[in-house]
Amino acid sequence: MSNLLPFEDLIRRVRAGDQDAAAELVRDYEPAIRRVVRLRLQDARLRRAFDSMDVCQSVLGSFFVRAALGQYDLSSPDQLLKLLAQMARHKVTDQVRRHRAGQRDVRRVRDDSQALVRAAASEPSPSVQVAGRELLDEVRRRLSPDELDLAEQRALGREWAEIAAERGEGAEALRKRLARALDRVGQELGLDEESHV
Repeated sequence: MSNLLPFEDLIRRVRAGDQDAAAELVRDYEPAIRRVVRLRLQDARLRRAFDSMDVCQSVLGSFFVRAALGQYDLSSPDQLLKLLAQMARHKVTDQVRRHRAGQRDVRRVRDDSQALVRAAASEPSPSVQVAGRELLDEVRRRLSPDELDLAEQRALGREWAEIAAERGEGAEALRKRLARALDRVGQELGLDEESHV
């Protein structure tokens, strides 16, 4: 149990918007996310269109917004790793579909290795990756008052059962209501191409 206390503290701090906790989470989990993405990106043409860092940033951006709004119940590092890996797999699938659709089909693009050199950019720092206060504010703005109240209760660390008992509703129904709301807003903002309930 004592091994889980630092993890629970990390998640609590991430939910509270602690930039140091977010940077720690990025430092600890970014390599695993990028590994999952690289394993999925076997096609060289797709790797030229987007790379593991692009997907990793998208995964972490979605995770931090949803974690700050209390969507996830995470009790172990393994559980977090599985969630982030699943999100990465979904995002790669979404990117592959996007880049193989109609006019963008990467299979129709000729190889221009010099374009890779011209397009290379340095990786942003962890603090840039997690600087999402404005994004979080916009997500909150797009939630209904009821959805926002649910998100705020979860962000305070309250359990679903506790919130459900107070409201006279089912815990699972409330969890799904918030998940659907975050899916809707994520799609509106272009954070999520696919649901991650």
